[in-house]
Amino acid sequence: MPVQKTVTLGLLQHACLADPKANLAKALVLTEEAAKRGAQIICTQEMFRSQYFCQSEDHANFALAESIPDGPSTVAFRKLAKKHGVVVIASLFEKRASGLYHNTAVIIDADGSVLGLYRKMHIPDDPLFYEKFYFTPGDTGFRAWDTKFGRIGVLICWDQWYPEAARLTAMQGAEILFYPTAIGWHPSEKAEYGVNQHGAWETIQRSHAVANGCYVAAINRVGHEKIKGVGGDGLEFWGQSFVAGTSGQILAKASVKEEEVMLVDVDLSKVDVTRTHWPFLRDRRIDAYGDLTRRFID
Repeated sequence: MPVQKTVTLGLLQHACLADPKANLAKALVLTEEAAKRGAQIICTQEMFRSQYFCQSEDHANFALAESIPDGPSTVAFRKLAKKHGVVVIASLFEKRASGLYHNTAVIIDADGSVLGLYRKMHIPDDPLFYEKFYFTPGDTGFRAWDTKFGRIGVLICWDQWYPEAARLTAMQGAEILFYPTAIGWHPSEKAEYGVNQHGAWETIQRSHAVANGCYVAAINRVGHEKIKGVGGDGLEFWGQSFVAGTSGQILAKASVKEEEVMLVDVDLSKVDVTRTHWPFLRDRRIDAYGDLTRRFID
């Protein structure tokens, strides 16, 4: 039997203010709290440094972006990661160059070094989720990294609906898939569609854990955000960050409204056990999947 290898994950679920500096300060405090409580791999929610500005198309919001690795967030998290010997996944609005912006996660190892970036591949364009206005689709491809505490993959929010993204990341040996997220309800639709919307979101990610025999950690924000000058009812983020086990079971779930630093222990030896007993990777018919690269089969 494989040797047990328990790793403690830290998920940071919180509300965001209009002040980017205040949001960064809060995220750093929560990260330090998680580290002091024993977390070894700590992940922020999607674009924690601001409110979810994609509720409108406003050129002024590009000023919220920062460079990587010399921007304030990456520099601060690198120091904190090295200080506490923890891995940090920080979700940022990246300014890559003038006119070129990405929704990006930076992966920082326990020695403070930057292991790499993941740039969000799937970019939505829906009412109050106008991300195509801001973000260039990612060009990093799907990636996995060896950190001090395990091999991880990172995907971002809308990516979580695509089994292809989870599969291609898991095929690189990722033992844990992290999904920094900002998803919520339109308040006027919540009564009619809310339960089904949340259920679909949770179910699809649990299915990634099942299909790939790995852990899945989804980190969402909380709070009702009405952006100044946008009008309307805003978005009510549904929280409920969670970790799913290698058979898709919910190991831990945060609340709907409360800010939480959620610590979850995962045994990475179960990845090998699950993948051996449920050999989905072995039985894939890769000779028959060529049409997956087509948009549609007429």
